[in-house]
Amino acid sequence: MLEWARRSPLHSDVLGHSLHPVLTDLTLGFWTSATLLDVLGGCASRRAATLLTSAGVAVAVPTAVAGAADWAEMTDGERRVGAVHALGTDIATFLVMGSLVARLRGRYAAATRLGLGADLVMMGAGFLGGHLALNQGTARRDQ
Repeated sequence: MLEWARRSPLHSDVLGHSLHPVLTDLTLGFWTSATLLDVLGGCASRRAATLLTSAGVAVAVPTAVAGAADWAEMTDGERRVGAVHALGTDIATFLVMGSLVARLRGRYAAATRLGLGADLVMMGAGFLGGHLALNQGTARRDQ
């Protein structure tokens, strides 16, 4: 079903673990930094926050592919938790994309609210992803 994701370079055995958690750090780092600039930086930081939001959206694509490859190798209960994790990250990504559109239209208050909402959703989804990787060991690659 998801053989294309398994065969992608984003599902490598080189590191001995999944690339998905590493990529999520980039995505979340960009989006969290944009939110901090929105809340604390004022008007002077709007351009930087927009750039960070855009970068996070761009990195979200390979992050999702790497996550899909990991999900394809899960079974039963892990797959259910992984599906809820993916749904949460998808919702957060769409909220961030809405934030980006609002920024590009000059609606910075709406962009900030959408970004904050995305951050909250992503915290829940990240908790589930952390549970899968750390407690259930789904990010490990048996060599």
